[in-house]
Amino acid sequence: MQRVVSAAIDLEVAASADLVFCVAVAQSAPLSGERLTFTRGDRQYTATEIVDQSGTRLHRLTAEAGPLEVRYDASVRGRAGATRTSDLEAITYLRPSRYCPSDEVFGQARRQFRGLDGHELVTAVGEFAATSITYTPGLSHGTDSAATTLMTGQGVCRDYAHVVIALLRAMDVPARYAACYAPGLEPMDFHAVAEAWLDGSWYVVDATRLAHRASLVRIATGRDAADCAFLSYHGAQVGLQSLRVDARVVDTPPPAPSADDPAALVQLA
Repeated sequence: MQRVVSAAIDLEVAASADLVFCVAVAQSAPLSGERLTFTRGDRQYTATEIVDQSGTRLHRLTAEAGPLEVRYDASVRGRAGATRTSDLEAITYLRPSRYCPSDEVFGQARRQFRGLDGHELVTAVGEFAATSITYTPGLSHGTDSAATTLMTGQGVCRDYAHVVIALLRAMDVPARYAACYAPGLEPMDFHAVAEAWLDGSWYVVDATRLAHRASLVRIATGRDAADCAFLSYHGAQVGLQSLRVDARVVDTPPPAPSADDPAALVQLA
């Protein structure tokens, strides 16, 4: 399966600022082509690439005041190979984090999923999030945690992922957050899913069910959305003028989200 992904980001930088972008596909992705540019008028910036322990590729640069255009295009063919997860990573993904306060939802998780474990537990948590949350763009806030989403019952992909992660961690299952490109997603945007550690491998849980998991392309991996933002900055105000994301399957008919069995074990490409 070949997937073509792209992102176009237009920013207005108020003064000299340190910018860190997370839009390139992860190091493990089988790339057949890639282009990433940062331009301001006739000037082109060169970013420093930093790769974290999970293979997330960050691109850092210092931009001066004014407009900045970021353009990314990549072609990904096939599926990524499995990457090793250390004991330290597994421990990290058991702990509460900013948006996934598993300690706050511990009681609910233990009541809701008592007696379940393994594949059955992961499937039950995904089903609970899918049926308990209404996908409502624009109504959740960037500061909402899994506990907030469980109370309001509404959110977007990041909120679904946070709920799944928090509940799994509360049930002693390591769980992590993945940002990705998602062919077929509607409305098109960066997408977020959860991953659960089961029998020595990571498996995708996408409670939104808005994209087929087999077509997803990993961008970043972390404890929650705080680790996987497409842009972070320091030193000055940065305004987002526009954001356009695209992801397509180009060599075969794109798999329909409805054809993805939520109970099937699927690994992120």
